Amino acid sequence: MDWLNSLFENPGITNALPEALLETLQMIVISGIATVVIGVPLGIVLHVTAPGGLAPMRPLNAVLSGIVVNITRSIPYAILMLALIPFTRFIVGTSIGPIAACVSLTIATAPFFARLVETSLRDVQGGKIDAALVMGSSRRQVVRKVMLPEAMPSIVAGITTTLVMLVGYSAMAGLIGGGGLGRLAYNYGYQRYDVAVMIVTIAVMVILVQLIQVLGDWLSRRVDHR
Repeated sequence: MDWLNSLFENPGITNALPEALLETLQMIVISGIATVVIGVPLGIVLHVTAPGGLAPMRPLNAVLSGIVVNITRSIPYAILMLALIPFTRFIVGTSIGPIAACVSLTIATAPFFARLVETSLRDVQGGKIDAALVMGSSRRQVVRKVMLPEAMPSIVAGITTTLVMLVGYSAMAGLIGGGGLGRLAYNYGYQRYDVAVMIVTIAVMVILVQLIQVLGDWLSRRVDHR
C-alpha cells in the first residue's frame, strides 16, 4: 500500500490534478458547444449547396468545402494552435489559459464536425426527401423536419467523435499554456520526471474518453427512431 499512500501524498495529484481536470472539462464543454453551433449549420450548407443538393450553388460550395473545411482540416492542430496565437489574443485578450485554448480548439474541430454532419445528411434516404417535396414542403422544412431528424443518430455519433478528439487536442493545448491535463502531464510528469503523475493523468484521460463514448452511444440509440 506504500504506492497508494505516495499517490495521495503527491502534490501533483492531490493539489494540481483537480484543477487541471476542471480546466480540461471547461475546454471540452465550451469548445464542444461552439463546434456544434458552428458545425451543424456549416454542414447543412455544405450538403444543400452541393451538386445534386436541395439548392445547388457550386461557387459557394467550392469556397466552403475546398477552402474553409479542407484547408483547415489539413493543418495539424499543433501548427494551427501556434498560428492562431495573435488571433486568440485579439479575441479573448490573452493567448494562455483554457478560455484562450477554446478559440483554436473550436477552429480546429468545427470544420471536421461540419464534414461529419454533411456525411450524415447525405446518408438520408432520397425517397423520404422526394416524398416531402412532393407533399409541398419547402426546402427549409425538408431540412428541419426530414433530414435532421433522420440523420440525428449519426450526428450524435459525430458529436461523440468530436468530443473524444477534443480531449486529445486539449492535452496538446496545455503544452503552450492552455492549462488542463496536458499542462499537468508536461509540468509534473515530464519536466519533474514524476512518473506517477504521468500515469494518473493518462488514466484520467482514458476514463474521460470512455465516459464520453458510452454517453454518446447511449444518446445515439435514444434519438434513433427509425
